[in-house]
Amino acid sequence: MDVAIIGAGIAGLACADQLAAAGHRVALFDKGRGPGGRMSTRRVEHEGAAYRFDHGAQYFTARDPDFAAQVARWEAAGIAARWPAAGDDAWVGTPGMNAPVRAMADTHAVEWGARIEALTRTPSGWQLDTRPELYGAVVVAVPAEQVAALVAPHAPDLAEAAAATVSEPCWTLMAAFDRRVAVADDVIRGATGEPLGWAARDGAKPGRSSGETWVVQAGGAWSTKHLEETAEAIVPHLLAALAARAEAPLPPTLHAAAHRWRYARTTGRGAGPAWRTDIGLGLCGDWREGPRVEAAWASGSKLARMIG
Repeated sequence: MDVAIIGAGIAGLACADQLAAAGHRVALFDKGRGPGGRMSTRRVEHEGAAYRFDHGAQYFTARDPDFAAQVARWEAAGIAARWPAAGDDAWVGTPGMNAPVRAMADTHAVEWGARIEALTRTPSGWQLDTRPELYGAVVVAVPAEQVAALVAPHAPDLAEAAAATVSEPCWTLMAAFDRRVAVADDVIRGATGEPLGWAARDGAKPGRSSGETWVVQAGGAWSTKHLEETAEAIVPHLLAALAARAEAPLPPTLHAAAHRWRYARTTGRGAGPAWRTDIGLGLCGDWREGPRVEAAWASGSKLARMIG
């Protein structure tokens, strides 16, 4: 069967891997410029220097046996490593968080920069926007907030479930300093009520070589309150939040920028992937499973097995 997958993040790619292994022909479409999604790594060139920041998911766990086996393969390939600073079961992609997603995407036909805005079901198959190709099935593997408009004409109940599943936003600071920040640990976990939700010495993760770089992520409540502010206005707030946890004033910044994730952390739990055999429509993603990288991977894998 020809299957179109909308969304080439970890869920869509996990689904694609299993479908391809089962003999299906898979085409993926993603509105992003390249692999990563919420596992993205941002590369910045500033005044002759290059910096990399894991500005999305900071690490992932591998508690599910099937996902643990996949992570072991990534480790053997040199694209994942343990990161004890974040916990005994914490892993990161190497040399950037997007490395596993990039490796998965390299084995498939992915059309990047493809914003799919409509699905049409014809007697001969599914059509994406006005593209001429027809597909026997469509998998929608995007955040819940983007699902409803696509599937409402075909599965109103699934569209309603998606619309009812909200995600917390997250403002993220990416900062490079000219020397070490006076924080003993490589990870800072925020306390309730403060702007800082999480901060990490990004350059200390395995395989990194960008010097003293930090990622500071604001908590969900703070990010919601400041959601519509400009990135330039956010930078001093999050620098101040990091400074408040340091034992000495912050050294001069070589680079500082903020990124707004509107759909950072899903509130969805345990629904599992959805598959409508009668019309050939499937949904997967962390919003169907839980707010973790391995949950997104498991959702896509489970959906592929449901499709058969």
